Amino acid sequence: MNKWLVALTVMLPTLIEIIDTSVVNVSLDHIRGSLSAGIDESTWTITSYLVSNAIIIPMTGWLSRYFGRKRYMIASISLFTLSSLLCGLAWNLQSLIFFRVLQGIGGGALQPLSQSILLETFPQKQHGIAMAIFGVGIMFGPIIGPLLGGWITDNWSWHWIFFINIPIGIISILLVAFVIIDPPYMQRMKMKIDYWGLAFLATALGCLQIVLDKGERADWFSSDFITWLSIISVTSFILFVITELFAEHPIVNLKAFKNITFSSGNLIMFFAFFNLFGSIVLLPIYLQTLMGYTATLAGIVLGPGGVASLIAMPIAGRLVTNVNPKSLLGFGIIVSAYSTYLMSNFNLAADFNTIIWPRLVLGVGMGFIFIPLTTMTMSGIKREEMGNATGIYNLLRNLGGSCGVAFITTMIARRAQFHQTHLVEHLTPFDRSYQITSSQLSQIFQQKGFDPVTSQQAGLSGIYGQLLRQASMLSFNDAFYLLSILMICTLPLLIFMKKRQTRN
Repeated sequence: MNKWLVALTVMLPTLIEIIDTSVVNVSLDHIRGSLSAGIDESTWTITSYLVSNAIIIPMTGWLSRYFGRKRYMIASISLFTLSSLLCGLAWNLQSLIFFRVLQGIGGGALQPLSQSILLETFPQKQHGIAMAIFGVGIMFGPIIGPLLGGWITDNWSWHWIFFINIPIGIISILLVAFVIIDPPYMQRMKMKIDYWGLAFLATALGCLQIVLDKGERADWFSSDFITWLSIISVTSFILFVITELFAEHPIVNLKAFKNITFSSGNLIMFFAFFNLFGSIVLLPIYLQTLMGYTATLAGIVLGPGGVASLIAMPIAGRLVTNVNPKSLLGFGIIVSAYSTYLMSNFNLAADFNTIIWPRLVLGVGMGFIFIPLTTMTMSGIKREEMGNATGIYNLLRNLGGSCGVAFITTMIARRAQFHQTHLVEHLTPFDRSYQITSSQLSQIFQQKGFDPVTSQQAGLSGIYGQLLRQASMLSFNDAFYLLSILMICTLPLLIFMKKRQTRN
């Protein structure tokens, strides 16, 4: 079978699944108004999808062996397509959340399945090219998702962000049915179901994803809800590990972590997407809240970085067969760390070119991380274990993004409070700069017709408003700087990364 046709077949459904992780975000207000829901209630349409998605991803290898990979992939795409139709027809918030759970269950397997099929279809010397194809979809989805969701919602209605999946899903089912062929080791096997492992994994990941998504809004461990979910998640994870180590057919084979290259690669991937998602969440917030950019302009700033990744990945895919992939990976890590360091130097007077340049640099860095990292991480994995390995790898990538977003939003709030308190200490009536600025603002308001008392109060409000903006700016600087440090700290892990030339 033509490998390029196989690549098209597996990447088409994967792309729409990745887009659906972010397409709802920009339509949330429309959904909330249409279904008469509150802000916190409506965010469950996002959380429910992420939770079910996270639970399914690591199970993909086991489910593929249990049902047969081709059969399981067709079933997943079918469930994703049908649930997309039901999401668009949802009559209230509760039904939409339920159908989003089904959509996440259907879509969760598509990323690891696609990655494992690509790695098996392309010869090992072309794994860089295969991962470049996969990486394009991984990077392109989060960029096009919000733009596509916003355009569809504005020009049609929020229902169509789900309906648009239906024709693509039908085409994908037909392609998989005629193009994909299961090797003997991926055909259906009779296995005992690991019920306890399944229960513990679902509980651990489900609770963790809710904690990461809702933690900042609930002020973390000051909330009993978040505290109990965290305890349940940690306990379930410990029990899951114990269960899987002794299970005859574990739902997730943790023995893959005995491979030091695989373990190191997963850790680097976690922090790479921690950095990526943390920075692409921070940038739009900074641009819209402090710099006055519209949502469209903020999207224009993010877009070129995604294009840079799309260009860098095929280049890295070509180089990885001729250049030591460890060198390419080190280059990618340093470039990504440097990009977020540049972002830590943003200020309230930054122009468009100053802002867009670091995003372009980050796009190049991520392109040179993803390809050599995935190639080396999977190089020592047997073909029969590829589904299990790609499931773990994709889970760590997604959790890295979720943890990055949760961590960075919390840090912004905490550091803004810190800087506000520190700056207020210098804001006294005895400070000469304060006196001059207050007087000038008061005069401006008096010239506009305000009485002296109101003018003075307005002047003080203006000063305090600028103080809050500056405190927020400093918190963004801190967050970007920390992302840079965390990224550069992954460099020592390269020592443990090795590329094997042959696989059993």
